[in-house]
Amino acid sequence: MSQNTKKEKKPKQKKKMDAASWIIVIGLILIAIPCVAFAYILLSASAATGTVISGDRFTNDLDPAITEEQLAAVDTAVESIEGVESADVYLKSGTVRVYLNTIDEMTPEVAEDLANQAYDKLIQECDPSVYFTQSSSKKMYDIEVHAYNLEENRESDSFVYVIVNKSSSMEAPIARLVSEPLDPELAAQLLEKLDRKLNPEKYETESDITVGGEGDIEEGSTE
Repeated sequence: MSQNTKKEKKPKQKKKMDAASWIIVIGLILIAIPCVAFAYILLSASAATGTVISGDRFTNDLDPAITEEQLAAVDTAVESIEGVESADVYLKSGTVRVYLNTIDEMTPEVAEDLANQAYDKLIQECDPSVYFTQSSSKKMYDIEVHAYNLEENRESDSFVYVIVNKSSSMEAPIARLVSEPLDPELAAQLLEKLDRKLNPEKYETESDITVGGEGDIEEGSTE
């Protein structure tokens, strides 16, 4: 009689991860973290597309505010200046802007004088110490007065454009003649460079033409 012997199965031992495997796993995790974060940012930005972002960069500034009534009064006052044909007064991005369309026969000196007169009209209506002077805690309004003599043909030599401006951090206004370059020579060089780029045919030279000097025989001539 034969005796059946059962072979006992040895339990399988779990393989332990070696150091190289752990390094790979940790590396994949480290790579996955920024990828997930980047994907989240992209999805958030895509979901927010078309959403209006509201805000006011002048929060706690521009106090007290300039009213529409004050701007209308300034408009009426500057239009009464002799030599001004029309005027517009705007309030945009914390800056009071006055535009003076003056008579065509205008010199830079007279245009600057008109701009300064308009500046005086403005600060008579709006106290500069209240509206146009910043403090350590808040920013106030800036001023720009534009005086020009031509609405068209501004490439003409008779075109005059003066800007008088004062920021709320400045003690006094500054006048600039912006219709003439500060460095005429540099401006001429830049304009020529631009013209060469836009109109290269104007600067083409006839390189094939040769001029014979004294004693030289030009091609096609006979002695």
